Amino acid sequence: MTASDEWLTVESLDLEAQGVAHNAEGKVVFIEGALPGEQVQVSVGRRKNNWEQATMTALRRESSQRVTPACRHFGTCGGCKMQHFHVGAQVATKQRALEDALWHLGKTKAERVLRPIEGPAWGYRYRARLSVRHVVKKGTVLVGFHERKSSYVADMDSCEVLPRHLSDLLLPLRALVGAMDQRDRLPQIEVAIGSEVTALVLRHLEPLSGGDLQRLREFAAAHGIQWWLQPKGPDTVQLLDADGPPLAYDLPEFGITMPFKPTDFTQVNHQINQVLVSRALKLLAAGADERVIDWFCGLGNFTLPIATQAREVLGIEGSESLVARSRENAQVNRLAHKTSFVARNLFEITPAELAGYGNAQKWLVDPPREGAFALAKALADLHADPALAPGFVPPQRIVYVSCNPATLARDAGLLVHQAGYRCTAAGAVNMFPHTAHVESMAVFERG
Repeated sequence: MTASDEWLTVESLDLEAQGVAHNAEGKVVFIEGALPGEQVQVSVGRRKNNWEQATMTALRRESSQRVTPACRHFGTCGGCKMQHFHVGAQVATKQRALEDALWHLGKTKAERVLRPIEGPAWGYRYRARLSVRHVVKKGTVLVGFHERKSSYVADMDSCEVLPRHLSDLLLPLRALVGAMDQRDRLPQIEVAIGSEVTALVLRHLEPLSGGDLQRLREFAAAHGIQWWLQPKGPDTVQLLDADGPPLAYDLPEFGITMPFKPTDFTQVNHQINQVLVSRALKLLAAGADERVIDWFCGLGNFTLPIATQAREVLGIEGSESLVARSRENAQVNRLAHKTSFVARNLFEITPAELAGYGNAQKWLVDPPREGAFALAKALADLHADPALAPGFVPPQRIVYVSCNPATLARDAGLLVHQAGYRCTAAGAVNMFPHTAHVESMAVFERG
């Protein structure tokens, strides 16, 4: 680290929630802990030809948006990056990040900016992966997130972004693991909270002893949780004891209950997910006589609500196991007659294959961080050369839900400049308050 006497003025935040400034040489300086408008001194840790990485050492002019972090572990724990920044300002920054990405990477601009979707700022995290370490030298067990920029587990006894009942379990979990025979072979506890059930998935590298299984059962009875065991990969997850209500979440606006396994992908923030699905369907505006395709459909989080409105919905997903779960969920919700599901690698789809799924008036696209480049490219190719698939009619409207503004912007550029669409609306979704993660939604209209 090299300390500097120069006072830097922070101009903005980057996508990692670092302050961005320029030093006297004109170099970009990324500053951990600094906020826009502040004047700071820094200590430089990394130097490159065009940029430097630094941490703040002194603060002369403080941002009006700086607040006291609610969590006393903030700064050490790597789970949050923005607790020192007012939550309203966080949302505005994420909205700006989306708009900047669309313009700089996609060379497009939304005709209408959607009001950001916001929800509870604390106790919202219903999915989490907690690391577990038995630290022999300290004579203790640690359960929590990793320290910031470190492989070490943070020594935390509470967490403000976890629901209160789960935060209160951190110390009891430490005591439980410390008492187990296999305490050195238990690297992780995954958390999945449903509408009625709190499920904990214990990753164990060796078979558990009878004594350890009894300890888990006693813990479950005392704290009202459900244990799942994971001896190997995610597909090996199984219930310790098959009793109690199923693990599921609700979408009450559509009368849907969504059973899931604790290692399935589901949204971290239940409240935001309900609003997200509601807004996506309003923007999609599927008619009772229309066919819709839901690309990257997962468990059917959007597919089944769409099926309550459209004539029929095709859900396409890369994972065979998720497709099987989608079919089961359609049966549970009595929507099997209006839905069908296909397993397909959507990162390699060709124009002919895309057209083979048939015409649909509307699309819902909800890809992982990698985005939907192959899908957008295939659509662009069909626009450029309709002879590739005679009879194919592109969807009139696409609602694209994104967890990465960079790949959304890249795909938006293809849709707007090569596939004949306009970006009619876009807005941020604050799915992960106090983190730099930017979720968003955009709407594309043909013609």
